[in-house]
Amino acid sequence: MIADRQRETALNGDMRRRVALRTSALAWQPSPSPTVWRKRLHLVGEPESGQVTSIVRYEPGARFPAHDHPDGEEILVLEGVLCDDHGSWPAGTYLLNPQGFRHAPYSEPGCVLFVKLRQYAGAGRQHVALRTHELAWAPSGGAGVEHKILYESPRFPDAMRLEHWAPHTTRSVPDRAQGAEIFVLDGALEGEAGSLDARAWLRVPVGDALELATREGCTLYLKTGGIAALHSASA
Repeated sequence: MIADRQRETALNGDMRRRVALRTSALAWQPSPSPTVWRKRLHLVGEPESGQVTSIVRYEPGARFPAHDHPDGEEILVLEGVLCDDHGSWPAGTYLLNPQGFRHAPYSEPGCVLFVKLRQYAGAGRQHVALRTHELAWAPSGGAGVEHKILYESPRFPDAMRLEHWAPHTTRSVPDRAQGAEIFVLDGALEGEAGSLDARAWLRVPVGDALELATREGCTLYLKTGGIAALHSASA
């Protein structure tokens, strides 16, 4: 019974498998709020309380009641403005809300978010709020690639950053020991996973690596070191 239930609530839940999704082709699905919609990319656990990665859309005036975030929450604001008790977060804002964080999010103009829930366990994580447009790009050590650090800590294995790839850049991603998740913010990538346009999502499991390239250039969200901490289940 437990295994059957787990299968019913797993979406791209096998962490041993590479996954590539062109999210522009996915339909918006309802959430518990009638004015908030989502495209789930990954889920393991109960539908409303498991580990999940999603694109979320708030209609203008949408609100969620106050709630806690066990095991934390990560948000990248893609469009519009997200607000909560702690501030107003326009497009380009990066948020890491650690475990125990509580808020009541809303959006008057509406917004679109990239969201990861229950994937940041560990006491001692700090709340992070960055307006990434105000950060300077820094050399990454790889030819044609610059980055902006979003989160890294010697206490935790996961690290998140934005990367900008110049046109005609090719590189191997990631370090095989870490695994990686990539979300394309603009431009496009090409490789063994096919063509990945804006808002495509790619997960590369631990022990795997692949060569990716861009012809016109692209900007990416890249997370490394986090897959080993995720629950795994077959769909």
